[in-house]
Amino acid sequence: MEFRRLGASGLMVPALSFGAGTFGGRGELFGAWGTTDAAEARRLVDICLEAGATMFDTADVYSGGASEEVLGAAIKGRRDQVILSTKAGLPMGDGPWDAGTSRSRLVRAVEDALRRLGTDYIDLFQLHAFDAGTPVQEVLSTLDDLVRAGKLRYTGVSNFAGWQLMKSLAVADRHGYPRYAAHQVYYSLVGRDYEWELMPLAQDQGVGAVVWSPLGWGRLTGKVRRGRPLPAGSRLHTTADYGPPVAEELLFRVVDALDEIAGETGKTVPQIAINWLLRRPTVSSVIIGARDEAQLRQNLGAVGWSLTADQVARLDAASARTAPYPYYPYERQEGFARLNPHPLARHVG
Repeated sequence: MEFRRLGASGLMVPALSFGAGTFGGRGELFGAWGTTDAAEARRLVDICLEAGATMFDTADVYSGGASEEVLGAAIKGRRDQVILSTKAGLPMGDGPWDAGTSRSRLVRAVEDALRRLGTDYIDLFQLHAFDAGTPVQEVLSTLDDLVRAGKLRYTGVSNFAGWQLMKSLAVADRHGYPRYAAHQVYYSLVGRDYEWELMPLAQDQGVGAVVWSPLGWGRLTGKVRRGRPLPAGSRLHTTADYGPPVAEELLFRVVDALDEIAGETGKTVPQIAINWLLRRPTVSSVIIGARDEAQLRQNLGAVGWSLTADQVARLDAASARTAPYPYYPYERQEGFARLNPHPLARHVG
């Protein structure tokens, strides 16, 4: 397993991390993801550790805290072998103090996560969403206190817009608070919006991308095919409306390219889709999920080999979309591109 620096921080993380969203299985959304219990989770953790995938990501909102509890039970007795990543900020209830990133909410969320995970510190703690109702300085000063108290090692965010992340980094620099090391983002062959603004920002500011849903919310598993109904067991039957939308024309164009390259390489469609992501600028780690051992072993097979430059170019072409304003002039007009070349133009070939 390759290890990479998380952004500009000193934390080294594996290229592949494991997402524990399938642990617990409570509620309509997370129940559709998976219902892994502690015994099954421990076996999946065993496989990850054998492969070097030592970072495990979860969130308080996953199955109402059950994911953190199951993960905590699965790593019991080997805390020093893993990197724990969790998130907070989305609603955990209907009360006024059950959501957001105010000082009181964050302090309680961290204490609850520590208890559920069975640990006294969290390696990477991320804000699950931007809270427009809480001043950025309040958020950052609270995280600073929690880092100084030894409860958090590194901090990050998830699902932030570019201006929200940049404002937070500027406030951190102004007051000497810890800078966000990670941005947990959606990025896939059928969802490349990350490249337009967040990738250049991450490269400029030293923020590592931790990628969620690298298979396009289950669409790039190799089971979704042109002209065929969704497989009976697909989670898309119940979760499609929760995830990022994908136009069918784009999806099947990408699937056709993946199928072609699968025939050339002997790799599976998911392995190729994940391997493509691992070549992208700013990507520190890609989160893989699995309902069972076979699925996990397949996804772990996305590392240890490389696509050719020609194969990458074909996947790039199949998944390309015209960027919205104000980004498209820098892609399509030489004068604009000369002034501000995109990170992909400099680093991906």
